[in-house]
Amino acid sequence: MNRTPSHNTGAMRRLPRLLGCLAAVLATAARTDGEDASAITLPNILIVYADDLGYGDLSCYNPRAAYRTPNIDRLAREGLRFTDAHSPCTICSPSRYGLYTGNLVCRTGRRPVAFEGPGGPSYIRPGELTIARIVKAKGYRTAVFGKWHVGLTWFDSRGRRLQGGFRNALLIDYEKSTPLIDGPNAHGFDESFVTPNCPTTDPLYVYIENGRVPVPASRRHRRDTLPNPGGKWRWDNDEGWMAPGYRFVDADLLFHEKTEQFIREHRQRFPDRPFFVVLSTQISHAPVLPAPAFRGITDAGPRGDFVRELDELVGRLSRLLKELGIDRNTLFVFNSDNGPETLHTVWMRQDHGHDPAGGWRGMKRDGWEGGHRVPLIVRWPAVVPPGRVSAQLTNTTDLTATIASIVGYPLPDDAAVDSYDMLPVWLGVQNEADPVRPYMLTQSFRGEFQLRVGHWKYLDHRGSGGNDYSKGPLSRYAIPDEAPDAPAQLYDLRNDPGERHNLYFARPERRDQMQRLLQRLAARNGRTAPRERKPLGLDGIRRLIRTRRDEPSARTPRTGD
Repeated sequence: MNRTPSHNTGAMRRLPRLLGCLAAVLATAARTDGEDASAITLPNILIVYADDLGYGDLSCYNPRAAYRTPNIDRLAREGLRFTDAHSPCTICSPSRYGLYTGNLVCRTGRRPVAFEGPGGPSYIRPGELTIARIVKAKGYRTAVFGKWHVGLTWFDSRGRRLQGGFRNALLIDYEKSTPLIDGPNAHGFDESFVTPNCPTTDPLYVYIENGRVPVPASRRHRRDTLPNPGGKWRWDNDEGWMAPGYRFVDADLLFHEKTEQFIREHRQRFPDRPFFVVLSTQISHAPVLPAPAFRGITDAGPRGDFVRELDELVGRLSRLLKELGIDRNTLFVFNSDNGPETLHTVWMRQDHGHDPAGGWRGMKRDGWEGGHRVPLIVRWPAVVPPGRVSAQLTNTTDLTATIASIVGYPLPDDAAVDSYDMLPVWLGVQNEADPVRPYMLTQSFRGEFQLRVGHWKYLDHRGSGGNDYSKGPLSRYAIPDEAPDAPAQLYDLRNDPGERHNLYFARPERRDQMQRLLQRLAARNGRTAPRERKPLGLDGIRRLIRTRRDEPSARTPRTGD
């Protein structure tokens, strides 16, 4: 009885603020459509690539989240939020390869692996076309900061290439190994400050700056030198060899500092040239070590604080763009490399009633949706209409073809073979009922494939494709298999978004169709993207913006989740 008046009073108090937000969104939309299309120029491009951040880890995706992410939510309100976006793989290294090249890792002939120690060589082959090379060819200055983790080549004193492993880290000959032959600067980046592996999880713990290692690893890291929030969140911090002065607890503050420094210096030295920069964060990968200023900032424990730290870094970058007067013509992309870590998901559900997977089945490493359905937000105020939500099927690999389309770079058929140009969706001129992607491949932890065709999903394997749900803390989330004799899985996501009812035997015609398609697409020399892709370029963007302004009905409608 007492809740209703209080609830109504709170709603009335919030009404002016809500109306103000609505007015701001409408005003921004009016500016976007009313803007002189001929004035549009090549945008600056900023990509924030989060780690192990699940579909349910942002409050703009999950109204029931145990904390708020106001800065990322604002990014979504002022741009375009995708609800059917996916990572190329369910672990980090292959997904990063997809981000930089527009290809699935199966195109390399290698299996998914998370590199550690002096592990390599890089998934990116010598001379392979990368997103950095694409924009650099169009006059951009390029940079990457944070986690690299697509493999590197290290040599010992006899010139032999080293394999990953704890002991091999001490065998590195830094003079023979650097400048790294397959680091970021060898693949199109002008500037880089990165870690070879997960910054606080997988040794080798060193910084690589522009292909060189300023301070080699010479000291043994001990995990008990780090805080252990809640008595458990230091989990998965491996002991190994580190450089003196290496920073664990505030890793992302360092990467953000390098990113901001690059943007400021670029604007001072090259004000007439656009920049392309990737901030590849540690958050929210294990171990969960929020910086001191963020400890206790939420009521959702250390991981809630950790995600709020990421949200604040996004806010700082957004404010920087406005301070420098480049906000309207900067493309800001926010994405994640795979679903949430296993124990993180279990603990957040148990301790805080928060589901990092956002209600989807599975988590990191799994081929089920929770393993690879991730947040994707795109904001470009001068071009992308605000306040929209799209259910178009898309993948991180699509960033390559879409950005190539923006800058007017014609992709050769042998490059970015899993990348679709999603620019018409970004611009708001693609009908939601008309999918850009007819199908999509993903890979799980063991390299097995999942295929989407519309609302149908085929998993070419039994079980999760990653985690073991038969024992331990994940056993409580095991779902009885309705077709235990089936060698694979078929789900109708429209009627069964939880992937509970395996239709492998019930729908043989659909199963056979998807099996044949998968065999063709997944071959090493296969592809999922169309051939002879033509970039829109600035002229095409201007033309479509004029069409959108003159024909409002062409605009992509806002859709629900």
